Amino acid sequence: MPSGTDTDNIDRRALRQAMKSHQNPDPKRSIWQLINTIIPYVGLWVLTYYAVGYSVWLAAPLIVLLAGFQIRLFIIFHDCGHSSFFRSQRANDFWGVVTGVLTFTPYHFWRMQHARHHATSGNLDERGDGDIWMMTVDEYVRAPWMQRLRYRLYRNPFVMLLLGPLFLTLVSNRLTDGAENRRERRSIYWTNLGILAVVVSACWLIGWQEYMIIQFSSMLLAQAAGVWLFYVQHQFEGVYWARGGEWDFVTASLLGGSFYDLPRVLRWFTGSIGYHHIHHLNPKIPNYNLARCHEDSAVFRVSKRTGVLASLKALRYRLWDEDNARLISFGEYRRTMAKKRDSRPVTSS
Repeated sequence: MPSGTDTDNIDRRALRQAMKSHQNPDPKRSIWQLINTIIPYVGLWVLTYYAVGYSVWLAAPLIVLLAGFQIRLFIIFHDCGHSSFFRSQRANDFWGVVTGVLTFTPYHFWRMQHARHHATSGNLDERGDGDIWMMTVDEYVRAPWMQRLRYRLYRNPFVMLLLGPLFLTLVSNRLTDGAENRRERRSIYWTNLGILAVVVSACWLIGWQEYMIIQFSSMLLAQAAGVWLFYVQHQFEGVYWARGGEWDFVTASLLGGSFYDLPRVLRWFTGSIGYHHIHHLNPKIPNYNLARCHEDSAVFRVSKRTGVLASLKALRYRLWDEDNARLISFGEYRRTMAKKRDSRPVTSS
């Protein structure tokens, strides 16, 4: 990102002060969020089970609602991973593990991986940790055809939003590859055992068919929505990416994370994670303080505001054009390459 951006004139000390009063968790609000998430989640499970007994179509809207509460559970899990949900690290770890089992995500393993994402977001030289795979135009041009094919499949919305989350849940989060440290490996193993205990108990209580219908249909919806949230908050028109020497954390947070302006009910289910610019600036701010922090200071208005309809354009973005510092579609890539071929001088034999 060249100099002269909207972040150049920001008083960074004032920025820290604007966030400081919002970064301390309120135990009462955190406990209330646990109550108004876990109890309705369990109640919906019971209601959906009886609905499935009558008709899958009757259960369908309840499954959608159940997916919404799974997203909210993941937001609590996410805050625990940032040590921002409770002041006590022990309390964060306890509820992080519990919500990790409920969302099929190993807490300590995910926590370390996600911390690396925060430390490198928007840095073209540090891609690969917890990010959506993104290639630059030059990298795509030089890539062998098999890698191009893998990349095109990866960026296909059906694969990215449906098959990808399914693979992440059933395979990637269940296995170790030797790169994890001891705590991360143990996190995966103990989460797997916790999930197994829950699955076996639920199948024994309500039957395996009913459990599979409810759990995996709601989880697939929740994870598709979760991947979309993550994707659209870092893939939008005007997003910031820079090479390591030019990369700046504050600019990467304010201009590399969008303000995804969701309707109030969706903001509740997603724990205000749409205020992603503030979350990246200071992940110690609990989800229930993000909106207030944004409203309290005009300094945060430099971030890109994206509405629901406008966010759908993000499905077109496939490659990073370093020459023009923007995301482009495969169609734009083909037209650009065609123009370059047509502009080559013709040599006579």
